Amino acid sequence: MLMKLDRRRFRALRVFLDPGRLRVLTRRSEVGLSMAGAVVGIASGLAVTGMSFVSSELHQMIFGISDSERLSASVIDDKLLLLIAPVMGGVLLGLLLFVMAKRRKKPMVDPIEANALHGGRLSLTDSIIVAVQNLISNGFGASVGLEAGYTQLAAGIASKFGLKLQLRRSDLRILVGCGAAGAIAAAFNAPLTGAFYAFELIIGTYTIVSLTPVVVSALVSTLIARLLAEGDFTIDIGRFGSVVPADYIPTLLLGAVSAGVGILLMQGVAFIEELARKSSIAPPFRPALGGIIVGLLAMISPQVLSAGHGALHLNLSRDVAIPVLIGLFLLKSLASAISIGSGFRGGLFFASLFMGALLGKLFAYGGPYFANATLTPVIYAVVGMSSLAVAVIGGPLTMTFLALEITGDFPITALVLAAVITSSLVVRSTFGYSFATWRFHLRGESIRSAHDVGWIRNLTVDKLMRADVKTAKAGISLEEFKKAFPIGSTQRVILVEESDKYAGLVLVPEIYANPTDAQDEGKALADFIRYRNDFLQPQMNARQAAAIFDKSESEALAVVNNLIERKVIGQLSESYTLRRYSEELDRRRREVSGEI
Repeated sequence: MLMKLDRRRFRALRVFLDPGRLRVLTRRSEVGLSMAGAVVGIASGLAVTGMSFVSSELHQMIFGISDSERLSASVIDDKLLLLIAPVMGGVLLGLLLFVMAKRRKKPMVDPIEANALHGGRLSLTDSIIVAVQNLISNGFGASVGLEAGYTQLAAGIASKFGLKLQLRRSDLRILVGCGAAGAIAAAFNAPLTGAFYAFELIIGTYTIVSLTPVVVSALVSTLIARLLAEGDFTIDIGRFGSVVPADYIPTLLLGAVSAGVGILLMQGVAFIEELARKSSIAPPFRPALGGIIVGLLAMISPQVLSAGHGALHLNLSRDVAIPVLIGLFLLKSLASAISIGSGFRGGLFFASLFMGALLGKLFAYGGPYFANATLTPVIYAVVGMSSLAVAVIGGPLTMTFLALEITGDFPITALVLAAVITSSLVVRSTFGYSFATWRFHLRGESIRSAHDVGWIRNLTVDKLMRADVKTAKAGISLEEFKKAFPIGSTQRVILVEESDKYAGLVLVPEIYANPTDAQDEGKALADFIRYRNDFLQPQMNARQAAAIFDKSESEALAVVNNLIERKVIGQLSESYTLRRYSEELDRRRREVSGEI
């Protein structure tokens, strides 16, 4: 009896886990997509916990600290070790870069780029490589956090899972957002922060359809991380009365200052990267050179090492003199810029939080000069960390909810919201980019967020054109042309030379609209040729094609294979291009509004 019952349970489980059934359930139901989000949340929680464990073990093994210590808050007497460790990490990372340069030619895609340009398609292999690079960088002490590796690996797993389920483009983008949400939620024990990180930075918008799966993923991932590992990123702001209106003046000013510092930091990283590119140093050797500089900075203060979790709490819990705060801020910003600019893999998420806290505490020394302000240095630190993080990373609501979840104080969150809005407004008005989109801009990409613009690039002339076109040789006479194309047979004919090279386009009604004695006037077919230099190419997208139609004032144009051969491969009309473009725009609008 028991064996029969077990067989039935096994059969039922196998039916439930059948890929075909899962695919149908996920594609047809929001409940199914939410279940997929829960699966991604489990995977994200496991990925974050695993990476955190490996990083901690590397810190203990390399620097000799205990399992209860944070690297950036540890006292390390061996100055030579502080110098050698980042260099060894740079050498190891350089070897990995050298091997990859031989085997992998395509650039790696991160979650923001994947959702903006590729419909959520991410390579899991590339994501694992990025996570390994991030672990090497962080584990050997480079001044980078693990958040980039967390989100890359979790989003890569989500994308792979979504591709296995054959999800639609919009659903796959949501699932990638679920992976990123789970990663950030597990990293900070903050599900709301993770969810809004996905909405603002990975998906690019908030919809009713995406709400449930993203929140489910963030909650499940947080629970998994809590079950598997101890650790809680919280800040005790101490006893504090009520926020008064006068407190908003220094808060807004701190937000504006943070925006300026964030812009300088992003430009500093870009400057070092450009300096490295223009140098004669090969890419595999750059991390080792960067490791030397980071090691020298660590000899001055070990607080610049790794992400800075320990150093953040260390500086929040004690009074620090102004010269020390300024020195530590400059050391950390330089170490982070050198680490990323020289090729270490990682991001500025936690580094911006740490530097923002230092900036806030530094700003607190001017607090007494603001009349009736009542904020404490710790509160200034919380406001500063959120403001600088939103200047660099983006996501005003993400950083606001992070402040709420790490302090548990709602009145302080209102102050943070005012500061991050100010910081975000200043950055968008004066600079226009976050750290990720700034790097895309430097690479020549035009994207500024994770909004799905990839569909425009996919809507190409090659997919829109008609291949069955009427062609004729440009050298035939007008009478021969009339015999081949009587009136009413077609609207336009494409003329080609003897070598099949595009020569122009002729409107058939225009020829028959001429007087019957046109031949007596000496007119030839060449007199009716139009748009000799106006044509389309198959790789152009619908927006580029519409611009050429507008410039040439033609209702239809020929499509040629390339600019050299110019062989005709099809024809495309303006009306059809605009209709398909409008249909796709309407579809994206309906997706955003939650109609589909």
